[in-house]
Amino acid sequence: MTDLLLTHARLIDPEADSDAPGWLHIRDGVIAATGNGAAPQDVEQVLDCQGKCLAPGIVDIGVKVCEPGERHKESYASAGRAAAAGGVTTMITRPDTTQAIDSPESLEFVARRAQADASVHVRHMAALTKGRQGREMAEIGFLLDAGAVAFSDCDAVTRNTKVLSRALTYARSLDALVMLHPQEPVLSDGAVATSGKFASLRGLPAVSAMAERMGLDRDIALIEMTGVRAHFDQITTARALPALQRAKRNGLDVTAGISIHHLTLNEMDVADYRTFFKVKPPLRAEDDRQAMIEALRDGLIDVICSMHTPQDEESKRLPFEEAAAGAVALETLLPAALRLYHAEALTLPQLFRALSLAPARRLGLAAGRLAAGAPADLVLFDAHAPFVLDRFKLHSKSKNTPFDGARMQGRVLATFVAGARVYGEP
Repeated sequence: MTDLLLTHARLIDPEADSDAPGWLHIRDGVIAATGNGAAPQDVEQVLDCQGKCLAPGIVDIGVKVCEPGERHKESYASAGRAAAAGGVTTMITRPDTTQAIDSPESLEFVARRAQADASVHVRHMAALTKGRQGREMAEIGFLLDAGAVAFSDCDAVTRNTKVLSRALTYARSLDALVMLHPQEPVLSDGAVATSGKFASLRGLPAVSAMAERMGLDRDIALIEMTGVRAHFDQITTARALPALQRAKRNGLDVTAGISIHHLTLNEMDVADYRTFFKVKPPLRAEDDRQAMIEALRDGLIDVICSMHTPQDEESKRLPFEEAAAGAVALETLLPAALRLYHAEALTLPQLFRALSLAPARRLGLAAGRLAAGAPADLVLFDAHAPFVLDRFKLHSKSKNTPFDGARMQGRVLATFVAGARVYGEP
């Protein structure tokens, strides 16, 4: 049982939209109280935060842990260590494993692995269709009973709208959350860059930003038809924003996310075919990146996620077109997000609204808050500490980060899960 007082902290409270000095008291794994006046005296342990930032732990939607099938790329033990080092206290894992998490038995397997090996909270998404093949609906009811928090086929977009509409209708009958990847699958097939001068100069197969808009329009129509609760995993182009805005204005139960890479990088970062910058969807134009920041600030985009996708060296050390897409980001999510704070694009409460509060609310979790009674899942960090990222020091098994060698600001000092310190000096 914990009885810990964190004093002289800079409390970042996204729920109250506040950034102010104060203290926080943890007792028995939950937040007992916070304040900025006289702190409780009769406590077992006291930690002086020395003016550093204390915020709700990050709730990261869309983490790929490569169990079962590719444990050499990432295990629950290594992902848990990486999450703790990055201030992520809850991982929401994707079902795009080998094999897909599409049955109660496979879900129970990964749940046991996570409980045994991970040092942070882990909740799991399950596949919407069997094998993520878009042909037959998965056992949504049984998967819900087994603990699935949402359903997604990830980047395997279902082309058959009849199958998808039936799956969404059934999910609606069970009040299940569905996560969709807005992309027109035929146009985007084989594309590794966004259409434009840069892709043409590099000779890369490209896809128009309209492919995202087209996929989003179709999915919004199906959501309107079925009434399902839905979350779009990544909105990355300015052309998609009007459709998303209309869907929200019309009262559809939709939210949207974006990966940290699309918020902090653009298509020019690919430069000389650097495959660590190959992600899905491909990096966009700078105008799109700026539009995404504005949408995030206005609340049109709700969630920032890592879209953590481990790939081994053999998968990345290939010609750009052949290399696997994806990047690890559990440990780089917070320092990369702090680039937006240092650029004065977002405040810290706005950042943690998207990193912690909004994803927790969307999934019905109690996390993401600093209120009394909330879980004591917290991150203590120095927002201004500079460092140069060395990918070989990352805790993930795979080291495929686009931020290797980058100058960054913002170090995690300690991570607490249910009041227990899982990262940082004791």
